[in-house]
Amino acid sequence: MIAAALIALPLLAACSSGGDSAPAVTHDQLAASLQKGGLDAKAADCAAKMFIDQGISQDGLRLMMKTDSKSGAGTDAESLGMSTADADKARTAANNIVASCMK
Repeated sequence: MIAAALIALPLLAACSSGGDSAPAVTHDQLAASLQKGGLDAKAADCAAKMFIDQGISQDGLRLMMKTDSKSGAGTDAESLGMSTADADKARTAANNIVASCMK
């Protein structure tokens, strides 16, 4: 179960495109991206809520959505382009996902 929850962390491996003009990432978009990464619909919906509720920035959420989660990339969000604050929030969200979404 922990491995299933942590499947979302490799989604953090993209480079930021920057730009504040991009539309806001929605819950549904993030959930769809997590499903493409291998989570079932219910777990992806729950995980998306956890990531958004944790307060990850729009840039951080965009990074998560742009990454190929099947690439085998590491899970060190900071070294993969996410800010320290967003990386901390992503780790907290991942722990919450394990506790709440993978029952």
